Amino acid sequence: MPRFWIIILAILLTMPEISNSQNKMGNPSDRRPAVAGQFYPADSAELRKELDSLFAQAIPRQGSEVRAIITPHAGYVFSGGVAASAFNQIDTTKDYQTIFVIGSSHKEYFNGAAIYVDGNFITPLGTVEVDTALGKKLISENSFFSNYNEAHKTEHSLEVQLPFLQYKLRKPFRIVPIVIGTDDANVCKKVTHALAPYFTEDNLFVISTDFSHYPRYADALTVDRMTAQAIESNSPKKLLEVLSSNAKLPVSNLLTSLCGWSSVLSLLYITEKHPELKISTIEYKNSGDSKPYGDSSRVVGYTAMTVTNTVEAKSEFSLTAIDKAKLLEISRMTLESFIKKGDVPEVDSTELSPALKAQCGAFVSLHKNGRLRGCIGQFTAHKPLYLIIQDMTLASATQDSRFQKVTTAELSEIEIEISVLSPMQKIQSIDEITMGKHGIYITKGNYSGTFLPQVATETGWTKEEFLGHCSEDKAGLGWNDWKDADIYVYTAIVFGEKEE
Repeated sequence: MPRFWIIILAILLTMPEISNSQNKMGNPSDRRPAVAGQFYPADSAELRKELDSLFAQAIPRQGSEVRAIITPHAGYVFSGGVAASAFNQIDTTKDYQTIFVIGSSHKEYFNGAAIYVDGNFITPLGTVEVDTALGKKLISENSFFSNYNEAHKTEHSLEVQLPFLQYKLRKPFRIVPIVIGTDDANVCKKVTHALAPYFTEDNLFVISTDFSHYPRYADALTVDRMTAQAIESNSPKKLLEVLSSNAKLPVSNLLTSLCGWSSVLSLLYITEKHPELKISTIEYKNSGDSKPYGDSSRVVGYTAMTVTNTVEAKSEFSLTAIDKAKLLEISRMTLESFIKKGDVPEVDSTELSPALKAQCGAFVSLHKNGRLRGCIGQFTAHKPLYLIIQDMTLASATQDSRFQKVTTAELSEIEIEISVLSPMQKIQSIDEITMGKHGIYITKGNYSGTFLPQVATETGWTKEEFLGHCSEDKAGLGWNDWKDADIYVYTAIVFGEKEE
């Protein structure tokens, strides 16, 4: 296997190191930010704002139980959107026992893998706790693991993932940070043997890697597709064969087709023994898509992938008539209180059903005299449904750019409609769309748009008109651009005051 780390080492040695004011705080053994201010903002408020933007445009959660993700590690302006799509797939409510964050070394070559156990990791968003007890246990039981801290000192592949976890997860979590320093596949097998017992539903594996480095845009599309298909095959042998084949391609400037190949290979040595698991590509882009920063003549590829259970354990989400009435009551109370007094009322959640406390996306539509007066929603949620309904009610009344803010005089004429969304599913053919049942989400590059299921019924459009209007009117693409875009479908539980 060629030593791709040598190539990356030559590139990264020229990068300046960043100091951080947090170095003066906390445990002197904590691992401080090395690339804050370079790969992502060093200021916490600016970083959170950037993450807000990245997740707002990310691919929505597909609904499957995620066991591992593969995510890029370049600067956020280049790969942050794809990384957000990867992290968007994890369950934000889950209480993970341990999160294993694994990357391949870019600067240090050593025989084995290094686990940081001398302290915690610090980011601009705060402290990420390291599971030092587990890390030390792995080191003591396996000679190929070490606490070689130089491997972590300036390594960016793990660091850039942590703010996504801090932003996304709502419960405390601990990590085992592992940097693989070998280019020996046999050592990767040993790493796998040690980590396999921890590949359980209580833990999460985050694998950090970029794809092709520096080919032309069109060449990157071809090479990265072959690499992704090899990973999706869940075969370590197939991945090694494709990487070797890629290296022999007559592709100008192709330095590597997977810089974190040793980390991905280690994952596949685990997952190949689990036929119930499926590896899927969620999103692909390369640095040439990052306008105005990208250069199409020399790009780096980024892919978001998931490892999921093929059998979904969760039952279909539903709302009772009492649940629906309560959400409409909360929405109406919020609308009138804010428009009349500028206050957002608190909701007593103690007697709410579990369904109203679940985290799922929702839209709130306001109608006046039968015509739309405002509609805003979100596909994913970082808070309970009843709070999402409050947020979307306020947004629909005051932030829909198509309309003026709702006034007090209009309140008696406003009718509220709520759409609670199911997880999204990517489709391969528009034949999978059932008009009136499915909403659609179209995404291509940095453009995206959606129509709720009821739009098809209200307009009487054909399926092609439904897709064309969504592509042109909502996503800002051409009428026919849905034909080579990614299309997702979802269902919605739709109810409103008009039915009461």
